Amino acid sequence: MAIVGARIDNRLLHGIVATTWLPQSNATRVMVIDDATANDQMLKESMKLARPAGIAISVITENTALANFAKKKYDRQRVFVLAKTPNVFLNLINSKIKINKLILGGTLTYDNAIKVTNRAYIKKTEIPVYKEILDKGTQVVSMYTTNDDPTAIEPFLKKGV
Repeated sequence: MAIVGARIDNRLLHGIVATTWLPQSNATRVMVIDDATANDQMLKESMKLARPAGIAISVITENTALANFAKKKYDRQRVFVLAKTPNVFLNLINSKIKINKLILGGTLTYDNAIKVTNRAYIKKTEIPVYKEILDKGTQVVSMYTTNDDPTAIEPFLKKGV
């Protein structure tokens, strides 16, 4: 199994992800890891409708994702993972799932948050999570579209402490 993309995005699977990130990653499966979405049939179906033709989709809870990875369910696939928070990715990394690069895409705006770009913010409570992800060898950059220049998040984490 190869994780060919990992992205934090508050909208999960939407137009920009479906039309640029997924095709450019050569993913064979998009995995949406979000407990609320996985447990809401209408949201789950809307995610399924947004997937590009020819790409499989999983809309699952974090526990299901961790269990499926442990069972090596995706070993023959190229997976692009989407989640709303960095905690999901840290839990994957701590479960020995290799993620080379994590993209901080679009987030909600938060009061007292660190502004990385016009579309990406880091809550102060997430700083330790991002630091641990970086310490484990995963590169973290912010990019909204595939044409954006990557913005490293490390300088922003240092300012936020």
